[in-house]
Amino acid sequence: MLTDYKLVIFDWDGTVMDSVARIVSSLEEAARLTGGLPLLSGDELKQMIGLSLDHGFGFLYPDVPLDKLGTWKAHYGQQFRVDNTTPIDMYAGAKACLSELKHRGHLLAVATGKSGPGLDKAIADTQTSHLFNATRTADVTASKPDPLMIHEILSELGIEAKDAVMVGDTTHDMHLAQNAGVDAIGITWGVHDRDTLNRFSPIAVIDRLDELL
Repeated sequence: MLTDYKLVIFDWDGTVMDSVARIVSSLEEAARLTGGLPLLSGDELKQMIGLSLDHGFGFLYPDVPLDKLGTWKAHYGQQFRVDNTTPIDMYAGAKACLSELKHRGHLLAVATGKSGPGLDKAIADTQTSHLFNATRTADVTASKPDPLMIHEILSELGIEAKDAVMVGDTTHDMHLAQNAGVDAIGITWGVHDRDTLNRFSPIAVIDRLDELL
C-alpha cells in the first residue's frame, strides 16, 4: 500500500495511541470544573480530537465566551496528565508496524493536535523517538486542518507532496491531508467510522495499522 510513498505522516491520538477514552473523560471533567459550559455527550466531545485545544474549545463551545478558555485548558491538562487514571497505550501492533515501515526505508513523521510537551512525553513513554524523522504539534504551528503542519514537515524533510501520505482516524486528518495536497489513509479504530472518513476520498480506509504493511 505504501510502496509509492517516501514519507508516512501519522496522527497520534486515536491513530497510534489508544487514548480516546482518557481524552473524552478528561474533557468531561474539565467542563464540569470550569462551570458554565454545556454538558456534552462523550460522542460530541470526541469530535474535537485532533484539533488544538484552542480550536477545540471553539468547536465544542461556539457560544461560550473565550474568557473561560484558559481555565478550561488548565483543568483539561491537569486531568489528562495527572488526575485521570484511564489507561492509555499504543494500539496493538502499532509499534511493530512503525518499526517495520522504518526498516523498509520510509521516513516517518507525526502531525498532531497535541502540545509539544504532551507529544514529547508520549513518545518518551512509548520509546518511539528513534522512529520519527519529524514532528509537528498544534502549539508550534497552525492547528488542523490548516495545511501548514504538513507543509513544514515536507519542507524539513525535503519531500514533495506527491511522495507523502497522511494516516489518521478523524475527518480533521483527512481534511488536513486534502488541504496540504497529500494522499490520506483513514483508520477506523479511533474516532470516526469508515463511512465518515470516506467522505474525504482517502486512498484507503483500514481497521488496523498493520494493514499498511
